[in-house]
Amino acid sequence: MHPARPFLETDTDTLITRARAHPFALVCTTDGRRIHAAHAPVLLDETDGNPVLRFHLSTANAATSALMAGSNALIVFTGDHAYVSPDWYGQDDQVGTWNYLSVEAEGPVTHLDDAGATRLLDDLSALFEAGLSPKPTWTRAKMTPGRFEAMLPGIRAFSLAPSRFEGITKLSQNKPQSARDGVITALSAFEDSIAIASHMRKIRS
Repeated sequence: MHPARPFLETDTDTLITRARAHPFALVCTTDGRRIHAAHAPVLLDETDGNPVLRFHLSTANAATSALMAGSNALIVFTGDHAYVSPDWYGQDDQVGTWNYLSVEAEGPVTHLDDAGATRLLDDLSALFEAGLSPKPTWTRAKMTPGRFEAMLPGIRAFSLAPSRFEGITKLSQNKPQSARDGVITALSAFEDSIAIASHMRKIRS
């Protein structure tokens, strides 16, 4: 987490929207000796306005063993990001940096039973298959009877109700408006950086 307070993001709605837009996240945990990290698609639900995250990992993953033993998890979502050249500030003696959006969700996890794991997998398929339209939607009903149930022990599914839910919105807020304008103009010329330029425009002072 970046230590500069101007970049701290705590608005729950903003964080939920950001995590949903970038659902492939990094799940971190520890067994007391090593830190383990695993990539996974993470679904973010809301219960009484509070975020609840659901994800699954391979049963053979070391991170899974740590979670099953009671370790907390830290889930990190990386949003839009771009390198910022010091040439773009219009100021002397600057250095390069990185503007980015992120979300961190930390807390204890709950192991989901087979029914909960099945719901998670169905929900994941429904969400991501919808983005492939007009391709016909895949569902596990297309599988050979019994095959899904035979494969289910290969994963472990979890939910996490964060005790800490915050992120970083680092968009050159620590620079004067003239410097930010220079960065926005420069980033807008690069296809991979247009999204960050757009975010920067929204916080113009």
